[in-house]
Amino acid sequence: MARPPMRKARTPKLVELPGIWLGQHIQTIVATLGRLMDSPLPSSMTMAVIGISLALPAALFVMTENLRTMAGGWDQTAAISLFLKFEIDDQEAGRVADEVKTWSEITRVHLITREQALAEFRDLGGFEESLDKITKNPLPVVLTIYPGPAHSSPEQLEALQGKLMKRPEADFARMDTLWLQRFQAILDLIQSGSLLLGVLLGIGVLLIIGNTIRLEILNRRVEIEIMELVGATAAFIRRPFLYTGAWYGLLGGLTAWLLVTLATLLLQQPVSRLASLYRSEFQLSGLGFAATGLLLASSILLGLIGSLLAVNRHLRGAEPG
Repeated sequence: MARPPMRKARTPKLVELPGIWLGQHIQTIVATLGRLMDSPLPSSMTMAVIGISLALPAALFVMTENLRTMAGGWDQTAAISLFLKFEIDDQEAGRVADEVKTWSEITRVHLITREQALAEFRDLGGFEESLDKITKNPLPVVLTIYPGPAHSSPEQLEALQGKLMKRPEADFARMDTLWLQRFQAILDLIQSGSLLLGVLLGIGVLLIIGNTIRLEILNRRVEIEIMELVGATAAFIRRPFLYTGAWYGLLGGLTAWLLVTLATLLLQQPVSRLASLYRSEFQLSGLGFAATGLLLASSILLGLIGSLLAVNRHLRGAEPG
């Protein structure tokens, strides 16, 4: 009995190649996710470690951004206290305030008379006996000068302070923003530290994913050898491990986002209560859309790089591409 002739495999057309390539990648993506779900405990532990590692620098970023927002609100109320000479009375001080108020750099001038300054000093408490012995008010008239937002940089404030000190009525001036400049310097230091911490923990994530992929390669060594014997290309063998690393990175990044979001929600009420004591309505903000996108993109990239390093190290004949 004659055998039926074997049918030759149909060569795909050129226009069909992108669809075939995309289908293979989608199949690999789904298959690698299924393998992770088949071992939930080890996968969850790995993703938790990655998530905690990424959550630390992300939490520092959220903290510094919230502090900068808070400091921005303080900066808008930054002022220069101009102490007038002692012989300047309230009427003349009012004239000086009206003149200074016309300057383009100034938005508001608040006059504090001698009596108001003494009353505020008395309200501080603890000095009642000393104040009762004073027969003459020793405090000068003070002008609290508020510059506009366009003139609130440290350099512009120093220039404005020098301009105010040129007036003959001025005794000395004090900038209320010196502490704010120090606070901004501390925030810059924290931001630099969080960046360094992020780099170090990113290297740690690379090592974690690389070691996880290495163990996966060792567990599938026989399967890999069979694929090499039947002529599978290096790219075909490498593909599932790369997607596994990408999945670890993505799910670890989502874990980090979840941890930071939960921490923000848990701290929202205590921060609001503290802000209300200072007559403020400050609200904590978490990771925004751009920051979340950067976190997830970075975590996926770390997963791909870590898995690529492990694959190229442990697979024979692996070629980049």
